[in-house]
Amino acid sequence: MGENYNQSFKRRCFLRTASVGAALGSSEVLKARNENDVVIPEKEMLQNLINCLGGPWPDPCPLKANHRETIRKEGYRIESVTYEVEPDDRVPALILIPDGVNENNPSPAIAVWHQHGGRYDLGKTEPAGLSGSEMHHTGVALVKEGYVVICPDALCFEERQDPENKLKGGSFERFEFLRYLMQGKSMAWKNILDMRRAIDYLVKMPEVNGERIGCYGHSMGSTHTWLVGPHEPRIKALVGNCCLPTYSAIHDARLLHCFPNFVPGWLKYGDVPEIVSLTAPRALHLNLGENDAGSPIKHAEEGIHRIAKAYQKVDADNQFSAFIQKDTGHVLSPEMWHKTKTFFEKHLKS
Repeated sequence: MGENYNQSFKRRCFLRTASVGAALGSSEVLKARNENDVVIPEKEMLQNLINCLGGPWPDPCPLKANHRETIRKEGYRIESVTYEVEPDDRVPALILIPDGVNENNPSPAIAVWHQHGGRYDLGKTEPAGLSGSEMHHTGVALVKEGYVVICPDALCFEERQDPENKLKGGSFERFEFLRYLMQGKSMAWKNILDMRRAIDYLVKMPEVNGERIGCYGHSMGSTHTWLVGPHEPRIKALVGNCCLPTYSAIHDARLLHCFPNFVPGWLKYGDVPEIVSLTAPRALHLNLGENDAGSPIKHAEEGIHRIAKAYQKVDADNQFSAFIQKDTGHVLSPEMWHKTKTFFEKHLKS
């Protein structure tokens, strides 16, 4: 059995937070915030987040899409493409399109962000069903439900590993994290830029109903989901599976999480729940496993409570929900997938 949190809320209000020193540890920051709450307008909070991430993103360059091949499957096809996210920086992606979907019969679309798992050789091909664990062939499951699905490679994974082949796996990831840091940006800033460009690609497809776009991610892909949410209003429904590691949990449990989780300076304004809350009033669902060591449940439950309160304050009915599955770890269970599928049906097909 799982525990459900369904909350109503209304948007564009105020988030409660405290301006405290960035040098404090996470637990001390949260304690200070609870004892000395101040109100910061939502627009100001969003600007603070953008500043912490690394500042505004550049104006979008032309996508300059290249089609590489078509892979025929039963009931759908996979288009292998690349497109530019920045000049001279191309992202490879796989696009799954159901049979019968075309410019005269467009469908909703979902962007799927892949997991981390320490498998730098796996990226887009896992959710596209061409490699990896069948549990995470989520792009295939979604295309069979009638959605167009885009599965891009994240920076440092699969075809986006070191182009000079000097650094392997985590060493290249660490190099990229530090390279962006020295430019005054975070890796999360780059991930968000890449994700927004994936949405640019989707809305230009004649097979896609650009008013009905969602995104899904497991693990690091869940982090990508709640990171992009505040900055991409074209995404109408978001689902994150098994990743809500608050900074308080990272601090208390001494967790070594993947780099996109870290936004320099954000502790002056909030924790992960305050980032997630900026997605409101758009539809958001989170799945968590009670025994997931990467998202310690006590902290995750408190985070869900804070997100729900933020959604309540903006009075939008049934837009936020969360499911915590008992005796479950860092997986995509059948119950979690049922919640995910039902959520997308409600918000993208109704």
